[in-house]
This record gives sequence, C-alpha cells and structure tokens, in this order.
Amino acid sequence: LAAAWTDLGTTYKANGESKRAMETYAEIIAAVPHHAAAAYYNMGVSLVECGRLVEAESAYRSSIALDSSRAEAYCNIGVVFKMTNRIDDALDACEKCLRISPDFDLGKKNLSLVLTDQGTELKKKNLLADAIATYERALSYDTTNVEAYYNLGVACAEAEEYDRAIIAYENAGRLRPQCAEIWNNAGVLYKERGNDARAMDYYRRAVACNPNFAQPLNNLGVLHTMTGEAQQALETLQRAVTVDPSYAVAHNNLGVLLRDTGDIEHACESYRECIRNSPNDRHAEQNYLLALNYVRQGEEPDVCEAHATWGTRFVKLAGPPLKARRAVRSDSGAGTPGRRKLVVGYVSPDMYTHSVSYFAAAPFRSHDKESVKLVVYNVSKFCDAQTERLRKFTLESGGEWRDCASLDERELAECIRGDCVDVLVELTGHTANNRLGTLALEPAPVQITWIGYPNSTGMRSIHYRITDKVCDPLDTKQTFTEQLVRIPSPHSFLCYTPNPEAPQQVSDAPCASQGFVTFGCFNTMAKVTADVRVAWSQILLATPGSRLYFKSKAFACEVIRQRFLSQMSALGVDNWRIDCVPLERETSSHLAMYDRVDIALDTFPYAGTTTTCESLHMGVPVLTLAGACHAHNVGKSLMTAVGLERFVAKDVIEYVRIASSYGNKMDEIRELRRGLREKLLRSPLCDAAGFTQSLEVIYRNLWQRWCD
Repeated sequence: LAAAWTDLGTTYKANGESKRAMETYAEIIAAVPHHAAAAYYNMGVSLVECGRLVEAESAYRSSIALDSSRAEAYCNIGVVFKMTNRIDDALDACEKCLRISPDFDLGKKNLSLVLTDQGTELKKKNLLADAIATYERALSYDTTNVEAYYNLGVACAEAEEYDRAIIAYENAGRLRPQCAEIWNNAGVLYKERGNDARAMDYYRRAVACNPNFAQPLNNLGVLHTMTGEAQQALETLQRAVTVDPSYAVAHNNLGVLLRDTGDIEHACESYRECIRNSPNDRHAEQNYLLALNYVRQGEEPDVCEAHATWGTRFVKLAGPPLKARRAVRSDSGAGTPGRRKLVVGYVSPDMYTHSVSYFAAAPFRSHDKESVKLVVYNVSKFCDAQTERLRKFTLESGGEWRDCASLDERELAECIRGDCVDVLVELTGHTANNRLGTLALEPAPVQITWIGYPNSTGMRSIHYRITDKVCDPLDTKQTFTEQLVRIPSPHSFLCYTPNPEAPQQVSDAPCASQGFVTFGCFNTMAKVTADVRVAWSQILLATPGSRLYFKSKAFACEVIRQRFLSQMSALGVDNWRIDCVPLERETSSHLAMYDRVDIALDTFPYAGTTTTCESLHMGVPVLTLAGACHAHNVGKSLMTAVGLERFVAKDVIEYVRIASSYGNKMDEIRELRRGLREKLLRSPLCDAAGFTQSLEVIYRNLWQRWCD
C-alpha cells in the first residue's frame, strides 16, 4: 500500500503538481510511519526543490532511519550538506552512499563534487599538496568533473608544477571547450614554459569563446609586443582596455608597447591610466620612471624628485624592515688579511642573455676568493647558455649560486639575511622583474645599486650607487637618494665580457666595397627621440651617398617601419637611404649584422650601453654625445675607457660634424675597424681582474664605514 501510494505522489510531482505530491507524501507518513521510507525520501527531494533545505535534511534522515540501505538518501543528504557548505558532513554521507552501493553513478559524481569543494577549501589555506591530492581523488570518482580538472590546474600552477597544471587544463578544455578561462590559463602556463606559439593559440581560443574577455586580449597583446608585431599588439591591447577600462595591467602593457615603438608621450599616458585604476601598481609607476629617461634630461629637478617620491612611498608599502643587524667584533676588517671574508651578494632577474649579464660576469669570475665570499641570487625564471656561463663563473671562483625565482621579496630578504650577506648589490633598478622590495626590507647592512638603471632608485634603504667620474662628474646637477661612489680611472663604472657566440672574425668595413659610409644604430626605438631623428637626418644630408642601417624589434611591424621612414622623409631623407630591419633571434646572427655598419650612431639623452660594447667588439666605432646626466654620459664613459675620446661630441653640432666628416675618411674607418676588437679587449673596459679589484676595494671601504 505504501509503495503504491508513494508512486501516486511521484506521479503528481512528475505532472508538475508539487504541492499535491507533498501533501500525498505527508498523508503516507501520517498513515503508515513505519513504512514511509520512500515517502520521506521523495518528500526530501521536493523540499530541496522548494529551497527548504533544513526540512529536506530532516526528511532524508527519517528515510535513512527507516531504511539504512537506501543509498540514494545518503547521496541526497550529502547534496544538502554540500549546499549548506557542511563539507565534512557531505563527504561522510556520500562515502556511506557508496559503501552501500559502490557502483551508484550519481553517488560517485556527488562525492567527486564534494571532494572538489574540499580541495578548494584546502587551496584557500595554501595547503597545495593536500588540495592537489583531493582534486585527484575527486577525479577518480568522476573523470568528467570539469571543475575538479580546472581547480587541479590552478593548484598545480600555484605549486609550480606546470606540466601537471597544463594537463589538467587541457582535460578541462576537452570537456568544456567553450570555457574561455580554461584556455586563457593554459596559455599563461605555456608562456611560462617558453612555448609562445601554443600560448598564442590558446589565448586566441579564449578570445573566440568570449570576445569581451580582457585577460586573454591583454595576454595576446603582450605576446605580440614581445615578437615586435606592434600593430596586432596595439589592436588587442586597445580592445582589452575598451572592454574593461579598469583593467590596470592592460593599460600598463599598452604603455610598454607604445614605449617600445617610440611613442613615449602616449606610453606615459597609459602608465598614468594604470595608476589611476590601481594606485599601488608598482610596475606602471616604475615604467613611468624609466620612460622619463628616454625623453627628459636626468638632471631636471622634477625627474629627480619623481624618483625620490616613488622611493619614499614604496618603502612604506613594502612593510617593516627586518630587524637591524648589529655589528660584532669579527665584522671589522672583513675582507682584509687575517680577518674573515667579506660576504657580497648580487641580486638580479637578468642572469640570462640580457644586457646586464655581460657586465655582471666580471665580478662573478674575477672576485678575490681569498677575501670575498660571493653569493649570487638568481631570481630569473629563464635559463639559457648565458645563465650556465654565469653559474660556472661563480662556482669556479669559489662563489655560491642560488636560484630564487620562486621566493617572494620577503622570503628572499630572509634568505639573504640567513646567508649573513654584508654587502648586497642589486643590478636592476626600475627595470623589469626587479626585487627592490627585497632591499626595502634591508636584509644587508650595506646596500648598493649598480648596472641596470641609469638613474636613482629613489630608495634611502639603498645606500650607494656605483658610477664613475665621467658619467657623474663631481659637479653633476643630477640628484640621487643614494650616495655616489665612483670607480677610479681608468675604468668605467662597467666592465664588459663579450658573448662567446660572437663571430670569431671582424669583417672588413662595408664602405670598402660599397664606396659609401653606412651609419647604424641597434638601440631600442624608445631611445630614438625626435631630436635624434633630426640629428641623423642632418648627418645623412651632409654625407652624400651615405645610408642608415637601423635595427629594432619594432620593425617587425610594417606600420612602425613606414612611420619611421615617413618621419625621416619629412626631414628630407629619401626612403631608399634607410634600411629598417627587425631583430635576429640568435645572438650570433644579431652580432653579424654589424658587418653592414661602418659607424654606429648613439642615441640621446638615453645613450646605449650593451649595444655600444657589442658594436666596438664587432669593429664598429660609436659616435656618442656627452650630456649633463648619467644616462646621457654612458657612451662617453665607455668610449673614454677604450681610448676613443675623439668619438665623443660635446654638442649636436659637433655630433653631426664628426659623423659627416667620415664620409671622406674610408681608409681611416677600415684601419680603425681592423684593430678595434683587440683595442677593446686590451682596454680597461674589458679588464675584469683590475675592475673587480677596484670594485671590491670599494665594497671593503663601505663595509668598514658601516662597522665604524
């Protein structure tokens, strides 16, 4: 009777008469309470549909009390517990369901969903290993659980198990191909792994799924920027900020693109827009400071003040510093005979084929192992042949190499403090992926900035800045929050170690076979300001038959190439006289392109650095322009160290005159080229041992100053 009566209620429910069905179940429960397990169960189902979860739980419990073998009741009460966020109770109920009926598919699916929720709670507590194990257990009960695959991908990515994360995302994408978030996240991981082609494909899939999803649009724009596809990058980044005007990261990346294509004014506007949407966005603020160096003189008071203001604010945001280290008896005289070694640490994200690496190599391979203990903190996620060379230099000279990319800035500071570093040298300044937050925490008693940035960090927790008297003369008007410490003559503040992948032989000057002089520039487009273009046009017009060979990443985009040609045409230079060429991926191919240049033209007010040294190594002299700030004088410092002061102009008029004079000095160009590499290698600019000795004397003196 109870079963037939229950079926009648179920029929009412199936016909949409839920109220009548519930009345029928209630009548059964009242009439035959000891035979109403099915009625209680169905009443629970109806109550869940009405959102009456507390009453539904009671109904399911009554059903179980009458029939403890009713697996579906355990399954459904597990759903109620899940809906009320009682995860442990839900887990217990679903497991009881499967103990009664191990092959109950709905029970397995519900247990999988509950385990997914449990994994997410564990992930929120940063218990990543437990969360990953829980998601995998969830998938053992239901291999079609998209949420489990997706969250497994998130957890594995946070645990830096990128291969497992990619597999999880791709399984999720196979089950739910229209989910834009899945493809975007997988694309991010492929980019982390260096597979830009697959990342590009997945970002495009994400955009196809959701054309108004700003994140993959931004990520596509970044990839296009990296490859020099400026027009595509501009279109996607502009779409990103259009669909989400508050998306600060996209505004910052749009600024980077505009900077790289030489549009500094609009780049700064994008950085300011980023800051408006995210006032504490460190990247945009630092990119803005970097941009100032391209178009403003470093000695201008507002440029100096902008750096100092940023530094004061940033140090406050970084949080309280580590407990100050106290001097002990063994500290005094460290690094001198009879005393303990001086511990010197270097921090950099650029320990791969990057400009900084060619100047960091000297102290890594030439430090005084008897008096200095060297510790290199490599915070780069990239590793290539240059990384291995630097690691080899460090280890062979008795130093220690630490791969610290996974550490946040406070963890890195604690690591440095744990190593008892005396003198900490950061090599990045306001350029990408810096760890200035670590130095804000003051892990070392003496902190120095060097190499990577041509201006002040603005941080008073960084005490000194390594420079020289040519870049920063004693009467400089440029101000720094750090105290300037000058490497003594004849050394520049830099010491260059050429890339061993450079062509072994220097070619003859191209003017020898062509009969005309080719000027060249391999600096970034951002450094080629309107004033630089005017000077270059005057040089070409004053040197009949001469050509300009300009290599830049931005020239992978035809729109940017045509824009530059149009700018030069407006200054009177015919397009046929200019070769605009994009980057070469391989270092050897990039350096071989100097075979097409007779004389390199430096930029201003932000002079070249690595490009100048590479040019000299390939036999090409560099004409540079002296100025009144550090960034402007780097070329002067390098050329002075090599003994080529005659290629340093005091003003634009002389810059144009010197360059054009070489139109009639082809024999002199050829002669200089033949011996320039050897001249460079024998000069103070490549004197690693002498330079490092001077540098470490400075370290010892600064350390002793702290001890005293």
